[in-house]
Amino acid sequence: MKACLTLLACLALVAPAAAQPDMSAANIKADMAFLASDKLKGREAGSPEYDLAAKYVADQMKQIGLVPGGDKGSYFQHVPLVAWRPRDEGKVALTGADGRAIPLVFGKDYLAGDSPLSENLAVNAPLVFVGYGLVAPEHGRDDYKGLDVKGKIVVALSGAPKFLQTEERAYYRNGRTKLKVALERGAVGFVSIGTRTGEKLYPFANIARQYKSWGITWRHPDGKPFVPVPLPSLAFVSVAGATKLLGDRTDAILDAAETKDGAIKGFDLHVSLKAELHTEIKNSESENIVGVLPGSDPKLKDEYVVLSGHLDHIGTTPPVKGDAINNGALDNASGVATTLEVARLFRGRAPKRSLLFLVDTAEEKGLIGADYFARNPSVPKSAITADVDLDMPIITYDFTDVVAFGADRSSIGPAVRRAAGGMGVTLSPDPMPDEGIFTRSDHYRFVEQGIPAVFLATGYANGGKVATEFFMRTNYHKPSDDLSQPIRYDVGAKFAKLNYAITHELADGPRPSWNAGDFFAAKFAKNK
Repeated sequence: MKACLTLLACLALVAPAAAQPDMSAANIKADMAFLASDKLKGREAGSPEYDLAAKYVADQMKQIGLVPGGDKGSYFQHVPLVAWRPRDEGKVALTGADGRAIPLVFGKDYLAGDSPLSENLAVNAPLVFVGYGLVAPEHGRDDYKGLDVKGKIVVALSGAPKFLQTEERAYYRNGRTKLKVALERGAVGFVSIGTRTGEKLYPFANIARQYKSWGITWRHPDGKPFVPVPLPSLAFVSVAGATKLLGDRTDAILDAAETKDGAIKGFDLHVSLKAELHTEIKNSESENIVGVLPGSDPKLKDEYVVLSGHLDHIGTTPPVKGDAINNGALDNASGVATTLEVARLFRGRAPKRSLLFLVDTAEEKGLIGADYFARNPSVPKSAITADVDLDMPIITYDFTDVVAFGADRSSIGPAVRRAAGGMGVTLSPDPMPDEGIFTRSDHYRFVEQGIPAVFLATGYANGGKVATEFFMRTNYHKPSDDLSQPIRYDVGAKFAKLNYAITHELADGPRPSWNAGDFFAAKFAKNK
């Protein structure tokens, strides 16, 4: 009992003032009201509306008292971008072994790819199916075994087998991982096929609706786009179109993909694919917004804990029920508002280490703003001790548990448990392992640079399952993610308080470190 009382007393020392929640809720409501307004037209990276949102965030940082942490004494870190999108539907044609054309219907069977590397790209080669395309030596798994893909186009199922631990599954299902494996084996192109699980989570029709949206990457000083794996992704084939490639084996393959092992033997498809991709490419500009709260310890103030949240959303798309503006209220106006509120809670109580608040651009385009900052930080990379990411908290119900992606891979885990426990919040395992959440938010770009990171999602208890599944099914990346949702701003304040407590522990305690033998440390810690 004495130990419990001591722990509670310690937690009380770092807790924000008791009178804060009502004010915090009002702050979060005001920030979300602006950021998710129709005026900002969905805050697409590189747009004037995004720039207006960025100016708002910088103004808030100034009012809070954060020190500018961007370029040339400003709050802005300039992010030079290359934007690209399909100029048309392209041409994707299949030819069978007998020389006959196999008809493909754009928008039903497939969507053509695009590339920032070339306005006109043509690839013509035989197809080889490689199952999930998983190469995981630690599990004795090599889906390419016995297959020759040199000079050929790899065809792989999207996602990864269910036997993999949830965060490791996210790594192996990630596009960069799959393309890298194919390129290393000599492939000249890549085609992805949807699975039944994938179709439930991300319906092909919704992906098709966003087909003409801009893709974005950052560009090097020489003007060339940053492309981590220069293997062209030529097409995405729907579940409905899978039979055009896989033939009579389609149902058996799709059934096997849903099993725990997901073990599917690859084979030559005896089909060739000719793809002609036509891409519109232009340079674009955007900004990360960076504010710093200097630490109070003379030695530790030169180390930084980063709190990140993305400002951008997907802009405007073809209308749904007459509405074309994707306001992004929960994705991620709520995360940005919470990040700003964490900064306010620290006002007048700076921890030992410095805190760097990063509100970044182009997350929706592949975590681009975070990638740019993690590779080109405004402070020494070696001085960044951890990242805490705030992305899409579902604050339409009172969460009583959270999922802490990545926490148990480093010494961040105990800090998260203590902070959550002090608020009566429990930690739960990933309830959505098929979604690959761990690699889909900005914290992962810090992980790739060898920096321990954590991303908190509101959990499934106390009505969270219903609320989360409803949001993902009905509002995610749709115009209905707006302020008409039953948003609980008091819950946003609670989420801010939790992240404040976690950050305070990380900034005052021992420097965060990877656990011995951790999977991601082995993959990336050498990058630091």
